[in-house]
Order: sequence, then structure tokens, then C-alpha cells
Amino acid sequence: MDVPKRVLIVEDDPTSLELMASYFEVEGFRVTRASDGNEMDIALRKVDVDLLCLDLRLPGRDGLSLLRELRRTSDLPVIVISSKTEDIDRIVALEIGADDYLDKPYNPRELLARANNILRRVGRSEQKEPVVATAAYQFRGWTLDPASRRLTSPDGTDVHLTRGEFELLLALVRHRGRVMQRDTLLDALSGRGRDPFDRTVDVLVGRLRKKIERDPKDPELIITVHGIGYVFLEPRNTPASSDA
Repeated sequence: MDVPKRVLIVEDDPTSLELMASYFEVEGFRVTRASDGNEMDIALRKVDVDLLCLDLRLPGRDGLSLLRELRRTSDLPVIVISSKTEDIDRIVALEIGADDYLDKPYNPRELLARANNILRRVGRSEQKEPVVATAAYQFRGWTLDPASRRLTSPDGTDVHLTRGEFELLLALVRHRGRVMQRDTLLDALSGRGRDPFDRTVDVLVGRLRKKIERDPKDPELIITVHGIGYVFLEPRNTPASSDA
């Protein structure tokens, strides 16, 4: 028997919190409630959470600050839910690492559909066969190890990558020198379906550039091919264990 998924809802308005919780509970989810960042931190230490629904307007640390802190150490799927309707809020949330963004007021069926889609995508990713690799990929002093899913900087520091960032970087590095279409890159992201309006790849590229490029505004590794996608241009180095 499948164990019900647990959702952590972080919302400071009691009415909105209980209403959202009721939507998930009716659908069989287990729900943990939090009204601010401190309660969220406590909940994440106490229980295993499958999905986080995070409001942006919170007392103390706001939602974006909490999301930024979370992404330093965790790939936990996050849906940001906010009454802020400016495009910049949506873009910043996605750039920081939100998996989805929903404006208030929202349709509860849409919220549940988005939550289930994310959980299915994550589940398909976890069921995949482990990446088989005899070598780490090296570029400009960086090391990307598919087996351990680790990225190490030239100075030996481990750099945290979200699930999507790792999958995208691995796809680009494995096909270095080859122009990769956005649709092809989307296929590499935990079974995510193709959507001509999906900007996930562009957002992930922006986040990767901030982590591995000397100058993210003038990238040398991940290059945009306008109208098509991206190409990783670092010359192929001999990995830790030769491809030959």
C-alpha cells in the first residue's frame, strides 16, 4: 500500500492555511502546517516532506529568503503561492529554485494538479536506473561526477546543484560541442513533458551560469544558440578515467 504523500504548507493567514490544507487532505495527502520560517525549519527537521507549498508574504523571513536558504541544501519540490502578481516575482522565484508558481486567488483543482504533476515527475526520476559512469567529467578545473551527483569547483569545494541543475548540466557536458534543442534538454529533466512555453531550461541555464561561469553575463561554457537552444563549448578533456 502506498504511503500518502506529505505536504508542508507555509502560510501566515490562518484561513488560507486551513483552506489549502483541506484541499490536500480531501485528496489523501498528509499535511503539516507552518505559519512562518521558524515553524517551517522545525517541521523539516521533524518529518519527511514530499512537497512544500510556500507563500511569499510571510512575517520575518519572506518566502524568497526561505526558498534561497532551502536550495543551498535541498532538492525538495516547491510550489510558490503568492498574491504578488508582478512577472518579476515569478521569475525570481523560478530562478532561485521554485518548481512552480501559482497566483492567488487560485483554483484548488489547479493547485492539486500542479502538485501531483511535480510529485509524478520526481517519482519517475527516482525510479530511473542509476547513472552508469566510469568517469567524472572535467572542464576548466571543475569536476562533475554522475555517480555521486556531485559538482566540485577548481578549488575543491562541493557546489550544491538542484536535481534539475544537475540533470541539465550533465546533458550539456555529455554532448559538449553539440547544439542541444530546448525540447531535447527538457526530456533530460526527470521526464518533464514538452511545452513550447516552458522556460524551465532557460531558468536552469541562468542558475548554472551563476555557479560555473567566470562572468555569468558573458558566458564561455554554456552558450545560447538563438532560436534553438544551448551548446556547451568547453573542449573535451580526458575524464578521471579515460573514455578510450
